[in-house]
Amino acid sequence: MRKILVTGSNGQIGSELVPELGRKFGFKNVISSDLKPPLRNQNPFDGIFVQVDVLDIKRIEEIIKDYEINTIFHLASLLSVKGENKPIETWDLNINGLFNILEIGRKFGIKNIIWPSSIAVFGPTTPSVNTPNETILQPNTIYGITKVSGELLIQYFFKKYGLDIRSVRLPGIISSKTRPSGGTTDYAVEIFFEAILNKKYECFVNENTILPMMYISDCIKCMIDLLEANPSKIKHRVYNVTSMSFTVGELAAEIKKWIPDFNITYKPDFRQQIANSWPKTIDDSLARKEWNWNPHYNLQSMTADMIEKLKKKEELKDISDLREI
Repeated sequence: MRKILVTGSNGQIGSELVPELGRKFGFKNVISSDLKPPLRNQNPFDGIFVQVDVLDIKRIEEIIKDYEINTIFHLASLLSVKGENKPIETWDLNINGLFNILEIGRKFGIKNIIWPSSIAVFGPTTPSVNTPNETILQPNTIYGITKVSGELLIQYFFKKYGLDIRSVRLPGIISSKTRPSGGTTDYAVEIFFEAILNKKYECFVNENTILPMMYISDCIKCMIDLLEANPSKIKHRVYNVTSMSFTVGELAAEIKKWIPDFNITYKPDFRQQIANSWPKTIDDSLARKEWNWNPHYNLQSMTADMIEKLKKKEELKDISDLREI
């Protein structure tokens, strides 16, 4: 029986991963954790939450023992935009937090650890079209630097200690449950909320900016598929994954099909330079070959589902609550 700990459970991925893990493995077998308790609309399931800082290794060890944890999803991190404003805190959380989890995994014989990397590991010297799994990793953000370092760490712990830790380089994630929390691809989420709430959006990157993206449903599927993949099929510790790539203009045009009076303007800021350093399209053939990764959503189906869910939230007066997350 899996007993799962999820760190950073209040974030964009964790808030939707935890309920899905609960449905699949039993709500009492999933322990969610974060620095602060979840907000009202972040914890709509009968699960267990513990308040913890991933830098507090002794407290995490207590949780591992108390709940007999054998599986960890380590999601706690600072993202690219916040990271540029807080480089020291970003290094501390993203690297020392990960090292704590890896050391705990080694010490307690944790069965599986899933840790998401990011397309932020790539940089301006990386091939930007069909970026391969094995390529140049020279990021120009502290967030990307921590992800490259993290990838090296997990491979070290695998080779030296046999720790079964698996990772995917996630693209931008689009979801309707929580507002973005400091990433460069936040525009692809903000645009939906502003289209529903205000019928307009001022985008911080230009119209032709194109980046790899994934809908949250595919992201959650990806994480669980990776967890359940047969170890004999896993030939790499880190995999490229993607679902779709589109320009901001293409996304806006798709939204206008549903909200004809939606208007978008563009005012690029420092985040444009970060976006320019990341790939336009990703080659994820290794993940598809080795553990049958296969996303379900494209731009059209994702847009339709996002708008349907956000309109329901608006009707229930829940969408305004998400403004401040």
